[in-house]
Amino acid sequence: MDFKKHSTALLISSLLTPLISASAAAESPEGMSLAPEQHLVRANDAEAATLDPAKAEGLPEMHILRDLFEGLVIQDLDGNIIPGVAKSWETEDNQTFVFHLRKDAKWSNGDPVTADDFVYAIRRAVDPQLASPNVWYLKMTKIKNIADVAEGKKPVHDLGVSAVDKYTLRFELDSKIPYFVAMTGHTAMMPVHKATVEKSDKPWSDPKQFVGNGAFVLDEWVVNERTELKKNPNYWNSEETHLSQVTYIPFENQNASINRYVAGEVDITSDVPTHMAQKLKTDYESAYTAVPLLCTYYYAFNTTRPPFDDARVRQAFSYSIMRDVITNGVTQVGNLPAYTFAHQYTAGFDATQPEYSHWTQKQRDEKAEKLLKEAGYGKDNPLDFTLLYNTSESNKSIAVAIASMLKANLGAKVELENQEWKSYLVSRRQGDFDVMRASWCGDYNEASTFLSLVRSDSSGNFARYNNDKYDQAMDNALAAVNEKERQTFYDQAEQLLAVDMPIAPIYYYMQARLVRPSVGGFAKNNVEGRIYSKDLYIKE
Repeated sequence: MDFKKHSTALLISSLLTPLISASAAAESPEGMSLAPEQHLVRANDAEAATLDPAKAEGLPEMHILRDLFEGLVIQDLDGNIIPGVAKSWETEDNQTFVFHLRKDAKWSNGDPVTADDFVYAIRRAVDPQLASPNVWYLKMTKIKNIADVAEGKKPVHDLGVSAVDKYTLRFELDSKIPYFVAMTGHTAMMPVHKATVEKSDKPWSDPKQFVGNGAFVLDEWVVNERTELKKNPNYWNSEETHLSQVTYIPFENQNASINRYVAGEVDITSDVPTHMAQKLKTDYESAYTAVPLLCTYYYAFNTTRPPFDDARVRQAFSYSIMRDVITNGVTQVGNLPAYTFAHQYTAGFDATQPEYSHWTQKQRDEKAEKLLKEAGYGKDNPLDFTLLYNTSESNKSIAVAIASMLKANLGAKVELENQEWKSYLVSRRQGDFDVMRASWCGDYNEASTFLSLVRSDSSGNFARYNNDKYDQAMDNALAAVNEKERQTFYDQAEQLLAVDMPIAPIYYYMQARLVRPSVGGFAKNNVEGRIYSKDLYIKE
């Protein structure tokens, strides 16, 4: 997930007036009195590009979709996999999985959620006619025949997913995937309402046509202003959902988000501007929350065109990045310097750190200068390229700092280009960039959620990296019969990335945001960063 990721909940300034204050009408899960008006306002990273679960590819979309739809499994406040639409599941060999659905799960129009809904949704997502950007992820599930179906070699009915009966769903895989259950929580595997999708002209954007199975339904969508959700009374766990309304406001300028928070108009920000982090931590101590997030911030090089078709240039760029300066001097929220792609909190995986991670910055700079000279660049032929990032104060600050480092060490001429989210998605999909800012958040807590992204056949491989040895290492990992062997192959993949350098890992996330103290149920220990509005509530 592009950009889903410790926590400290800290004191808000007495200057801030609580958004809600009235006599309690109910109690929260913590036994606290609830405010009578349960309306939460969440800041979003950007305007959502779509609310079609099969086509969503970024965090702005996924934040909203987790409220509007529900998959077979979801997560609790600590990130543990728990039942969603599926009340239980079983497997005897990690290759055939059977899920038993809740009989009280309903669509927002009252129709029952059935196994056929999941079969339809997954077939639709894999169908090459839809051109879902998540096909690469779905291929990783190893559902039987999925690669051939996605490539149009076999019909969608040959896909290894079937409805045994109305409330029993069966998956057959081509190979053993021990973490398959966790993978089903991805938005691309959420069910969609067949009749609505096929008979409506605006099933994802028109509240009158929208049908979902999540805790909330679409109530209004004013593009670039707000997305309004209201409680879904047909949700199976509606009685335990306290919020009656959720508003998402898109902010590509995080300063505006903070201003709206201070004015009492936003309850949860999606981030904090890097240059304001220390001041916000001091001024709004009880609201400032920093949570470790299973996400890696990195730069992707376009390996298909000069100058970054040369690994020496890519290495020189990466070596010149002073990662400790970025984490301590620019972002200032506790982010951790990264030299490998898979997050250091990835369960069961401890990657061998590349040799250059142990060098002093002086050694890295000297090596970078030598590599660039070998590649034919210098004073008479300076490295000249464009660095693309999506609009954000944090992204801008990082880009400016890194451009300065490259100029100082390599004499590089760096042109910075920022684009709003939707335009940025098009540019990265089409490969219209030299170097591009990116981030990836684990869809499940296992190394493959990161490392599969840069396989040659992955649509998330923005660098267009192509190395048969890398693909083989990943194939070997998925075929490994025990965990130790699997981690060995993952480590081989990381070592290849460190040499070929199609991407330059920069830091592992600590997600900082302001959470109004009147908001309860905020997930503080979920390293995948999944915040379900159904778990939140407004305290009196």
